[in-house]
Amino acid sequence: MSKVGPVTRWGKRQVARSRVRAGRVLRVLHDDLWTWRADPLPPSVWLRWFPHGVVLLAALGVLLGDAAQLGDNGGVEPGFAFLIAVAQAGAMALALWRPVAAWWLSMAGMLVGAFAVRAEMVPGGYEFTWPWTAAGLIGHLFVMLLLALRVRTRVSLEALALTALTTYLVQGVVGASNYLATGQLAVILFTVVVVLGIALRGRREARTQLAEQTTLTAEERARRTLLEERGRIARELHDVVAHHMSVISIQAQVAPLLVENPSDELKENLAGIRQNAVEALTELRRVLGVLRAEHPDVPVAPEAGDGAAPHAPQPTLDRLDALVDNIRAAGLIVTTGSSGTRRPLPPGVELSAYRIVQEALSNVLRHAPGATARVHLVHLPIGLRVEVTNTRPKLAPAPSQGAGHGLLGMRERVAMLDGTLTAQPMPDGGYQVAAFLPADGPDLPAGPFTDPPADPSTDPSPHPSADPSPRPSADPSPRPSADPSPRPSAAPSADASTEDDTP
Repeated sequence: MSKVGPVTRWGKRQVARSRVRAGRVLRVLHDDLWTWRADPLPPSVWLRWFPHGVVLLAALGVLLGDAAQLGDNGGVEPGFAFLIAVAQAGAMALALWRPVAAWWLSMAGMLVGAFAVRAEMVPGGYEFTWPWTAAGLIGHLFVMLLLALRVRTRVSLEALALTALTTYLVQGVVGASNYLATGQLAVILFTVVVVLGIALRGRREARTQLAEQTTLTAEERARRTLLEERGRIARELHDVVAHHMSVISIQAQVAPLLVENPSDELKENLAGIRQNAVEALTELRRVLGVLRAEHPDVPVAPEAGDGAAPHAPQPTLDRLDALVDNIRAAGLIVTTGSSGTRRPLPPGVELSAYRIVQEALSNVLRHAPGATARVHLVHLPIGLRVEVTNTRPKLAPAPSQGAGHGLLGMRERVAMLDGTLTAQPMPDGGYQVAAFLPADGPDLPAGPFTDPPADPSTDPSPHPSADPSPRPSADPSPRPSADPSPRPSAAPSADASTEDDTP
């Protein structure tokens, strides 16, 4: 008994597995063939609806021929024969839009017609083409071809297998008394048209994929051309700006030697000018390296110079003090403050906060002469709030060089992080820019291409302009604002209702 038990359990498991496999096969057949989904035949590019017309014309021929064949030679009552012919011809027309449903209709018409003819057969009488009539065979050929052209290969093969099985059961198992067999010829022809349809469908899909690949190749070529153009522009920018910055640096270094007993303040200011010029040259050189590099995020080798610093700079709030000190050295009185407990923030949040403060202070320095500025950071559990406020300017600002997009750039930068930004004049005549950057927003990579491109059409409100002149900066690494795509600068002291940055 102990030996019989394991064998019995093994047999039960095998039966259970067989049932599971059979159930899966039935589910697949049900999903593939028991459906009313539409798979319309698309019009030809050159011939338009000509294939549809051919199919409908052939369906008319099948209708007339099948009705006459079943009624005259098959002995079927004319009205019933006409209904069977309508089913088989209608399946051809239906196959243009719903090939799977048309296959079922054609199979049903064949079975009804075969058994109707079988009931009228007598030994020694007329040998009727059975189980497929000549017209019914032609109609089902069209249905199988359209099915193979529109559905997956698996579905076409399933329909072919069921057609062959049904033909075998009707002719080989059920049989009839006196007929001319058409089952073998029908299965061979059905196999040929299904193979042809699968080949044509595969060719069409290959051409579609080739067209898509051609489109992608053209887009990649356009992108490569754009990158090459950016590199060329960057090199020209380097040649033009580097010359002037080099001259400024040399003149600032030589100037103390041309004055007898220069004061310490003069020496300090000239040293600051030279330092800023050197830093600008360093940033320009690194940005040019970013544009030339194939992988700008990979750090350069130590022997490449520049202390193995990565091409892409990532300024964070840790550099904010140096930035403020540099602005103060330029003559702007800036006070800083913070509240809350500082928490680790995503690189994109810190980069955006740093750039907002940098652009806001630079615009206060240019467009609010004599004003004082205040930078306040509020560290919240859910993010960071940045506030840059300036007082009323004491002097009239210099004329703007043109309309800019400072506020638009801030809005786009904040929108990337799903934050909010307000920029509005204060009652005392000053201006305030306040931005909230959520810590759980979409974190964008912090690099030279993090800055959003300026597109004035995305913002219906006018925006202050930003002076393109070099800004003082204590950050020796390249700024994301040197991205070859245009980057709008912020104008913290500008009224959003005007085109100028004047507070």
